[in-house]
Order: sequence, then structure tokens, then C-alpha cells
Amino acid sequence: MGNAADKFATPRMAAGALFVDGDRVLMVRKTYGERWDLPGGYVDIGESPGAACKREVAEELGLDRQAVRPLVIDWAPRESEGDKVLWIFDCGALGEDAQRIRLDQTELDRWEWVPIDEVAARTIPRLARRIQRAYDAYQTGAVAYLEHGESPAMTSR
Repeated sequence: MGNAADKFATPRMAAGALFVDGDRVLMVRKTYGERWDLPGGYVDIGESPGAACKREVAEELGLDRQAVRPLVIDWAPRESEGDKVLWIFDCGALGEDAQRIRLDQTELDRWEWVPIDEVAARTIPRLARRIQRAYDAYQTGAVAYLEHGESPAMTSR
């Protein structure tokens, strides 16, 4: 007889940072797979998503930045990885800190301010949708709940 807790989800969580400069967002290029993404990474056991975002920004960009507020929470399971919950946080305006970026050369080889309308050309559709929704949330002050990078109302059609 199985324990009821055996059915509880134990998702992997990841936290990313959105930095906005006008109509551009800061993206980094991972050394593996030449994939463009937001700064961020997986949440460790016992770590909050906000703390993970702060840690990843420090590790990847060499900056001490707080997660100011969540912009997107995306339930994005993958068959190969199981359940995943992805957070994107507003980490404030970069301002002068942009000149202080020091990339973690083992994981990243470039960073760039990318116009929001060019994000889709740089990355996979699901991530592009998630970044677009985070940018929209940054502009409006709202928080977006997504499933696979889309509003649940859109995915249930």
C-alpha cells in the first residue's frame, strides 16, 4: 500500500534574473550548446528561489543583486527531467553595475543587451515566450503564472 506522499510533486526549480534596459533584456550565452538564456540556474535543496537567483547572478555575472519581485512562475515539466517550476525575478535596473559584469568563464562566454523583439531568434520558443511574459510583467507590474511558457487559458484551448 503506497503512502499518499508518494504522489506529491517534487519539482526541480530554477530561478532566472531579468534585467531590463528600455526595450532590451540582458541575455547570457552558455558555453554548453551555445544557448542564449537569462542569468540563473537551479535552486538548491533548502534554498528559496529568490536566494538562488541572487546566488546565480553572483556566480554568473559577479554582481551582488537582490531578487526584487517575481515576474513569472512557469510550470514547465519535461519528460527527461520531470516536473519543473521556473521563476523569473526582476532584479532592478543594472545602471553602473553593467560595467562591473565579470562572466563565469566556465559556464558563460558572452552577455548582451538583446532587443525584446529579437529574443525569439536567439532561443527556443518556450523560453522566448517566458522571457516575453517576464518583460510584459516588468512593464505592467503584474506577475504572470504560466504553463509551458503560456497562460493556462491559452494552453487549454
